Amino acid sequence: MRFTLLILASFFSVHAIADVYKCTDGKGNKIYSSKPCTAGYTNSELDIRTGSSINLDEAQNLEVLKQKEQEAKLEQQKLEQQQLQQKQAQFMESVKNESAANQLLVKNNPDKFSAFAIPPYLPDKLTSLVKTYESRLPDIERLRRQAATKALESGECGRVEESALNERSTKDALMFLVDCSSAKKFYFTEQELTK
Repeated sequence: MRFTLLILASFFSVHAIADVYKCTDGKGNKIYSSKPCTAGYTNSELDIRTGSSINLDEAQNLEVLKQKEQEAKLEQQKLEQQQLQQKQAQFMESVKNESAANQLLVKNNPDKFSAFAIPPYLPDKLTSLVKTYESRLPDIERLRRQAATKALESGECGRVEESALNERSTKDALMFLVDCSSAKKFYFTEQELTK
């Protein structure tokens, strides 16, 4: 190998030493050139000063593989972002539907509900209490409606003035307060409302 390098050094000037290529065909025959190999040859770049070589085909393959991995990673991130946006859109649609059901109940039963008995909890204008449980907003809206209905069913609530998430709520058990026109207050846990 060193003998070959010495011969190569005599063929190339000092200025061209960095650009020496070893081209190997399928039969193992080697050709040394100052230009990269043509198709059908294994392409290596030689460093005359150190005697080392770099297989350019392997380096190129590694670069292509690295680029494909990067593209796959970016595609995965894009897919995850789309899924997150879709999930968020579904969440917001669910909140909207539950709020609409509340408003319809109030509108269709003005003798049982004050106009502001179950006002929508708007995602961009949540109180600090509701914000704490924001991830459960569709459930909260549904349970507010169920709490108001349950209070009316008791026969002790003439008309619902307000149905709201209560500060006694915990992560594991939401609690709801229903204020009635009869000055009666009802507290319902999430578990009571989902039986």
